[in-house]
Amino acid sequence: MTLYREVGTINTFIEPAAPVVRPAPVPVPQPDELKALVETSLDDDQAEDVVVIDLAGKTSFADYMIVASGRNTRHIAAMAVKLADRMKQAGLRGVEIEGLNQCDWVLVDAGDVIIHLFRPEVRTFYNIEKMWGLDTPRPSAERMSA
Repeated sequence: MTLYREVGTINTFIEPAAPVVRPAPVPVPQPDELKALVETSLDDDQAEDVVVIDLAGKTSFADYMIVASGRNTRHIAAMAVKLADRMKQAGLRGVEIEGLNQCDWVLVDAGDVIIHLFRPEVRTFYNIEKMWGLDTPRPSAERMSA
């Protein structure tokens, strides 16, 4: 539909505005779905000594805390970045990553799920599992023989 309007002695052409097409909203994953996504991602990226801590009813800042170790700083950085990308693809917005500069301890804040990625010796030093009443995982046999 083309419209013309006469303005003085000049004719102007008015094109109707195209309709705005908005993408369908992606549903935000629930805490249990997000926990499963994180566990799958960490497993795919060969994270070591993964521990899931259920915080529901214990604290208001998250439902789950997941702690894992990486082999070295490069491995930890790659896991954190891939994990954030996978969560964004799943529809989660506002994923924050802290500690990528050093990669001794990287925290990925996904809202209802908090992920801590450590180098093994840093994880042993801070021992955050003990704060929540869990035993520290023993280093895997392959790391002990290296």
